[in-house]
Amino acid sequence: MERMTVTNEAQGTAPAEAASRDFIRDIVAGDLASGRVKKVATRFPPEPNGYLHIGHAKSIALNFGIAAEFGGTCNLRFDDTNPAKEEQEYIDAIKRDVEWLGYKWDSLFHASDYFEQLYAWAEHLIRAGKAYVDDQSQDEIRMTRGTLTEAGQESPYRHRGADENLDLFRRMRAGEFPNGARVLRAKIDMGSGNINLRDPVLYRIVHAHHPRTGTQWCIYPSYDFAHGQSDAIEGITHSICTLEFEDHRPLYDWLIQNLPVPSKPHQYEFARLNLTYTVLSKRVLTALVREHHVSGWDDPRMPTIAGLRRRGVPSAAIRDFIKRIGVAKANSTVDVGMFEFSIREVLNKAAQRRMAVLRPLKVVIENYPEGQAEELEAANHPDDPAAGSRKITFSRELFIEQDDFMENPPKKFFRLSPGNEVRLRYAYFIKCRDVVKDANGNIIELRCTYDPTTRGGNAPDGRKVKATMHWLSAADAVAAEVRLYSSLFAKPDPAGGEAFTTDLNPNSLEILKDARVEPSLVQMNSAAAVQFERQGYFCPDPDSSPGRPVFNRTVGLRDTFAKDIAKG
Repeated sequence: MERMTVTNEAQGTAPAEAASRDFIRDIVAGDLASGRVKKVATRFPPEPNGYLHIGHAKSIALNFGIAAEFGGTCNLRFDDTNPAKEEQEYIDAIKRDVEWLGYKWDSLFHASDYFEQLYAWAEHLIRAGKAYVDDQSQDEIRMTRGTLTEAGQESPYRHRGADENLDLFRRMRAGEFPNGARVLRAKIDMGSGNINLRDPVLYRIVHAHHPRTGTQWCIYPSYDFAHGQSDAIEGITHSICTLEFEDHRPLYDWLIQNLPVPSKPHQYEFARLNLTYTVLSKRVLTALVREHHVSGWDDPRMPTIAGLRRRGVPSAAIRDFIKRIGVAKANSTVDVGMFEFSIREVLNKAAQRRMAVLRPLKVVIENYPEGQAEELEAANHPDDPAAGSRKITFSRELFIEQDDFMENPPKKFFRLSPGNEVRLRYAYFIKCRDVVKDANGNIIELRCTYDPTTRGGNAPDGRKVKATMHWLSAADAVAAEVRLYSSLFAKPDPAGGEAFTTDLNPNSLEILKDARVEPSLVQMNSAAAVQFERQGYFCPDPDSSPGRPVFNRTVGLRDTFAKDIAKG
């Protein structure tokens, strides 16, 4: 199997390993071998009623991946059949996200491209006695649809003649009736064991402005009616959907069989992605945005592609994660730690290292001359000599992390404490001599000494220390805001629907406004990921300004997810 090349806006063109074989790929390979299919054609058909999330990334990778691996084509097709919920913002965001993930569609279509043809096919069903206009309300249709154990009840309008149905349907199109007054339904079987075959709605009246067609239409096809027929128009060979559409497949096939469509596509279903501590319901994600639980669709706590990108997650990490979890027939839940593993794997290789102090504690080196400073050499990446090095400044006044000092440490605390010696990374050994406190007993400063013979972090007499700490020179450290993101939900299996707010994590965002970072971070590529040594992986946020950089934590150096939740 050939290697697939994907294009990434942020990282250039990079090869991705061909995906391992799965049951969908086995089907495709079998169809090609048997001659049922001459050339593979797939599509990714999002509804433009919100932003894409990581669950969509699985579908994107599968559809575009299969097309690339088997020498076929993959279309991007917007299922824009519900103007009441669709916006141009979502269309633009979806295109941007697909490209950022590293994929390029062969053709771009919209279901609205086919509205005239779909309407004509609806009239075809009416003439054939297989569709009728129903005057019942939405609630009445729902009540008479039946249950899994009880058959549905036929509509009193089910036996209208074809001429009357055609007249009413054309008047629906002309805008004569208000929203909800009438619908067009397929005439199939109200006693079917599959509820989707109990005279499903094919068209409904929606007086709303459409992002592409404006007010040209006031009736719109249902997803079930538009989806399969759009596949047929485009010559799609493998219509790949998630498992919730499995029960819709008989309706998909019924419509294909009863319409004069130009091709006969087949639908196949695979398990959708479920992640712990994550909700991937678009309804819930929309509510999170509209109710201001998050700052927007690209909030770094959101599982949207836009949110992950802003958080600093590389597209290569998303692709790697999707490849690792594979494609299955049964739904399951993946531990979010597996996703974090893929992020670390990619960032560990790509991210340069820098030092940052998130909660500064001042240190004065008493035996270092006042007004003096020196430059030390620091590696940009310890495992990549080609990454080079940079200069960092050492001076009398420094910042260290508050957590790296304890006045009364427990037995196994090896970092700085009174009388204890530690190594400052790339610099010297220092020892704490005194602790300075304010009137309330809060520590405001440490008085330390350094050993000038340990430059570079090694003692000529061979003595060892048990801790190496990061630090910054107080004189040239740059003030920055650092945003520490954790899970948006506090439970591994958060509630969905309207109850989602009960499981929101109140500690999902901590903002540190007085952090300090190396001056070199300000000059780095604005989109570059960086590892704050001993802290985690971070990236600049668009909220940054020339005098005030803002950094988002992408992921910690280790699996800190459970610990973060426990702290809450």
